[in-house]
Amino acid sequence: MKLVFATNNKHKLQEVRDIIGSGVEILSLADINCNEDIPETADTLDGNALIKARYIYEKYNVNCFADDTGLEVDVLDGAPGVYSARYAGDGHDSEANMRKLLENLTGKNNRNAQFRTVIALIIDGEEKLFNGIVKGTITEEKRGDSGFGYDPIFVPEGYSESFAQMDSRTKNSISHRYRATKQLSEYLKKI
Repeated sequence: MKLVFATNNKHKLQEVRDIIGSGVEILSLADINCNEDIPETADTLDGNALIKARYIYEKYNVNCFADDTGLEVDVLDGAPGVYSARYAGDGHDSEANMRKLLENLTGKNNRNAQFRTVIALIIDGEEKLFNGIVKGTITEEKRGDSGFGYDPIFVPEGYSESFAQMDSRTKNSISHRYRATKQLSEYLKKI
């Protein structure tokens, strides 16, 4: 089976290939000569993942999947959520996003949050959604320098280190993307 993953992010692509393993050939957007910037205009993670998957399925007529990820903070009613990458503006500036989030949590005792990844799969026109969630808390200051995005200020439940302080093997074995991809992998084994 061949599936197109609606990404050109090499790290994400390799991570997903490793989780899914042999039996399914995972292609990138570059592999099908798709260079368009697919708009993410929905106001939910599910919606954005579906927009990207439907775009690839309809335009290229290939079975595919797409993902979207957000950080959802309880006391901020789920913000930044679908706007996580551009929380502080359209520049996708991780430092500015973290700064804004920490400012918005100043004086707040409830720092509970979760990272959530949604994967939308389309095979022969049939759509399926998979959710991966990792719960945790937001720190008061950045800790660690590996990872990306909000990793330096997110500590997963059951750990004392932020995602940015963990080695990549540990982080990837508990991450929201791992959990969603694992569900996708289990589903693909059954069809």
